[in-house]
Amino acid sequence: MSTDDLHRPRYVPELLVAALDQTPDRPLLELDDGSVLSVGDVRDATGRYVQALQAEGIGRGTRVALLSGTRIEVLFLVNAVQLTAAVYVPLHPLGSLADHAHVLADAGVDLLIFDAARCAERAAALQQRQPALRLLALGDSPLAPDLNACAANHAPRPLQAPTVGPHDILRLGYSGGTTGQPKRIASVQRVGLATVQAMMSQWEWPAAPRFLSCTPLSHAGAAMFLPLLLRGGTMHVLPAFEPVAVMRAIQTHRINCIMLVPTMIYALLDHPRFNAFDLSSLETVFYGASAIAPARLKEAIERIGPVFMQFYGQAEAPMCVTVLRKAEHDVNDLQRLASCGRPAPWVEVSLRDANNQPVSDGEPGEICVRGPLVMDGYHEQPDLTEQAFAGGWLHSGDVAVRDPGGFLRIIDRTKDMIVTGGFNVYPREIEDILTQHPAVSQAAVIGVPHPKWGEAVAAIIVLRDGMHVDAQTLTALVAERKGAYQAPKTVEFVDAIPQTSVGKPDKKALRARYPGN
Repeated sequence: MSTDDLHRPRYVPELLVAALDQTPDRPLLELDDGSVLSVGDVRDATGRYVQALQAEGIGRGTRVALLSGTRIEVLFLVNAVQLTAAVYVPLHPLGSLADHAHVLADAGVDLLIFDAARCAERAAALQQRQPALRLLALGDSPLAPDLNACAANHAPRPLQAPTVGPHDILRLGYSGGTTGQPKRIASVQRVGLATVQAMMSQWEWPAAPRFLSCTPLSHAGAAMFLPLLLRGGTMHVLPAFEPVAVMRAIQTHRINCIMLVPTMIYALLDHPRFNAFDLSSLETVFYGASAIAPARLKEAIERIGPVFMQFYGQAEAPMCVTVLRKAEHDVNDLQRLASCGRPAPWVEVSLRDANNQPVSDGEPGEICVRGPLVMDGYHEQPDLTEQAFAGGWLHSGDVAVRDPGGFLRIIDRTKDMIVTGGFNVYPREIEDILTQHPAVSQAAVIGVPHPKWGEAVAAIIVLRDGMHVDAQTLTALVAERKGAYQAPKTVEFVDAIPQTSVGKPDKKALRARYPGN
């Protein structure tokens, strides 16, 4: 045996097989219809889907895209793709036809697996654009063979993990694309392992996790599966996020942990039936993916409890660059509630200026990261990789300030910064002020072309149900806190702010509504 073999870590496929082979009778998945699947049930189902994929010629390096709503077969399929050493390419079920077509072409996808009940029309449109694209269906469909039926025809057999190396690609993902065309990110085995280890050690899990999954299983929901499996937890799966269904599930099943994006937290708080449900079983609410308004986070803590734990990362360095622990949420300090926490010990984090030099406490700098969570690079995009890794750091694109205690507070994306009359304005700071008004549920701030100032500050506001505030009041609120030059020149009231597929405010879509952007 070589020294490399002697010290080689176990990567995600091996962890998955080892964990599924233990405690087969333990309950693992609870479905919304009341059925319960044990660890052994999930192991056997995963093995059937491995065989079904192999029967279709899927193997090492095959690029397999998935377009589906949340159905339990998705979880088996994601596991099975790992165990065939294929490359997983998830498509968000809410994405546009143009975005889906771009990903399939850009990633060189060989096979698209789609949800026959919900996504058949989109699958047909994608195959029309790319006639060579192979299709398999989850369910009965005239477009393609039924993968579920194929899996059901196989008997369970022992799972076997493929031999993989640290730089083997397990997933091709795409950046959120809020500032331009989504970039192709190769998630490799070493990053997958580091992410699981960081989630296991840095996230504040209950002693016996009872997790509620209400995000797409093809994306964030599946990311929670292996840590829960390793921690001996259970996962209750909802088909989608719907506030009443979520609150009812928490009450009925005594859920003690859940992962939400800020817009989901707002939807729960603003729902007229919020007080009708008992949410006291919650011990941890993991939240992240986009910035949360400090005033609304304070409200959430006061109404739900001191159970919120924030994680900050990005597709290029996932899930655990910084964490803000439950005890670090000080409801009397909105600056602290605007923080994304302190760096996890797994990575090195530095705030750096435009010359790639570190900045002092209190000075804005780009969050730069290095360590095992950092991607290998943008897949087959060397120019973008070189730019992202300038000076030996991953440049996140997020601008933050650090306080003397080491807490980072993100003030904006570098490309979202507004330059008005020669002054820099960070939209996140304006949004945090606007959402402190009791009538404001959500706020998005963008720069729009202006003939005199170059750019002007524009605010897009969602009001709470039954409440009202005029534009002049909001403008004056910002002017008082930040000065007249940072106050919005226009305020638009809307029913909803468009979201990207990962739950972030879609500022690209908002800017497109203004001529000249």
